[in-house]
Formats: sequence, structure tokens, C-alpha cells
Amino acid sequence: MDDLIERALSQVEESFIASSGPGGQNVNKVATAVQLRLNVFALRLSPPVFNRLKNLAGNRMTSKGEIILTARNYRTQEANREDARTRLTQLLEEARKEPKKRAKSRVNRVGKEKRIKAKKNRGEVKANRGKVSRRDW
Repeated sequence: MDDLIERALSQVEESFIASSGPGGQNVNKVATAVQLRLNVFALRLSPPVFNRLKNLAGNRMTSKGEIILTARNYRTQEANREDARTRLTQLLEEARKEPKKRAKSRVNRVGKEKRIKAKKNRGEVKANRGKVSRRDW
């Protein structure tokens, strides 16, 4: 495990909440769902990584810069806790990956002509779909 993920997992605040889902009557009695909170500003991420993380987290990130993950897929606290930590790790790793630059495609003259011809054909087909009048007979 690398430094960023270790720092993030050490700064995580966990709380256990009542869960819906699998577990029968047990879910009414035991708080098995896990809610992880991580203050992203405390991680001191570089601006590009922070922006990617913000986009990936979406509505799981609050305006105060906290990422909140809730795990309630399993019947036990331990399994849910592990699931939440794994999801957080994946989120951070995904944010650190720099997206590949898109190379502009170049279309040659023949390709351009072919595309324009196809567009003209399609436009003709659509133009001929109108109502039929008496003089068209």
C-alpha cells in the first residue's frame, strides 16, 4: 500500500449505523452498516488529483470536503467495514490515474467526401418523408 492510501485510511472516521438489507430481524437490533468519513483537504492532494477525486465522488463529497461512503451490503460490521475501505481505496487510486490525452483523428479527403455524401443521402431520405400531396401522384 502506498503513502496516500495509508494516510487516508488512518484519517478515516467510522461510525456504525442501523442497516437495511440482508440480516432479517438482526438488522433491527444491531448497527451493521458502516459510514466512512474522510476529510479530503487533510490529504493535501495536488489540484488535478483533487479535481478528479471530486468528479469521481460526485454527491458522496460534501461542500466541506468530506467524502462519505456507506456500506451495508453484508450482514456483519467487519465485512461492511472492509467493503467501505476497499471502495475508498479504489476511489483514491482511480483519482490518481492521469487520463490519457486524446489524439485527434485525421480524416483524409476521401473520408470527408464519403461522410458528406452519406449526410446528403440521409437528408434526402428525411426530406422525402413529408406528406404526399395530390400533385405528387
